[in-house]
Amino acid sequence: MKKNDVLYVVVPCYNEEEVLEETNKRLVEKLKDLINKSSISKNSRIMYVNDGSKDKTWELIEKLHKSNELVCGLKLSRNRGHQNALFAGLMTAKDKADMIISMDADLQDDINAVDEMIEKYYNGCEVVYGVRSSRKKDTFFKKFTAEGFYKIMKFMGVDIVFNHADYRLTSKRVLSELSNYKEVNLFLRGLFPVIGFKSDVVYYERAERFAGESKYPLKKMVSFAWEGITSFTVKPLKMIMNLGLIIALFSFIFLIYVIIGYFTGNSVSGWTTIIVLLCLFSGIQIFCIGIIGEYLGKVYIETKERPRYIIAQALIHEGKE
Repeated sequence: MKKNDVLYVVVPCYNEEEVLEETNKRLVEKLKDLINKSSISKNSRIMYVNDGSKDKTWELIEKLHKSNELVCGLKLSRNRGHQNALFAGLMTAKDKADMIISMDADLQDDINAVDEMIEKYYNGCEVVYGVRSSRKKDTFFKKFTAEGFYKIMKFMGVDIVFNHADYRLTSKRVLSELSNYKEVNLFLRGLFPVIGFKSDVVYYERAERFAGESKYPLKKMVSFAWEGITSFTVKPLKMIMNLGLIIALFSFIFLIYVIIGYFTGNSVSGWTTIIVLLCLFSGIQIFCIGIIGEYLGKVYIETKERPRYIIAQALIHEGKE
């Protein structure tokens, strides 16, 4: 790979007006520094993707675009969620860049890690994952739930990089392959390891959010984890089958116990026990049916082949050699 390749930094934004100007200031400084060192081309850009924000995020993106040729913007027609907004930016950027870095707008990802990512890219890596070096700044609850998320994903058979979110560098080649994956239910953290190619990691210390509120509270993180599991593995369905076999085995043992009690003259008493067991197994059945329903729902959505996103407006500064 030759040096001076074009870099695009893709930043999904949802209600980020409080932090966007500072984010842009730091990213512009970083790109200018890299351009001056001839690490990247002068045609490199920052691309903000407005995911249906309800505040003045898009107005700020328009303002930043007019005042600086390094800044580009995409406006989605409506809120489509972080993964779809990121995907929209990646698919747009891949036609204009040689390497693409994705990161969040909240300034928690260390911008200085970009230099090492680019170095590894020039050394032949097609994917470079930004990985948190530690979680010392997290509360016990945050650390427990976050690390639990990755462990559960691994247990369920999802190939995912531990403590990696969506801060990564990918080559144009990798994104071209990613475009061939047509599923609507996106879980990008799981897709990139599946695509393959030479990869490496860059460790960095995650900072506190500069301003605003986190867009991933516990409820949304649980939903995100479930989305990843059901998009990448059928292990929950296999677990249902195994659970059914175990319940059937215990039921058979209980049946033998009842028959022996009948012939030995020991009456089987305890209506309360029967009702409790009935409610328990009924609950398990409904829960299992719900999991199956989730998979059927995903199949239903996928068969519609609706677009993942619609770009309402694009602000692009075309590069000049």
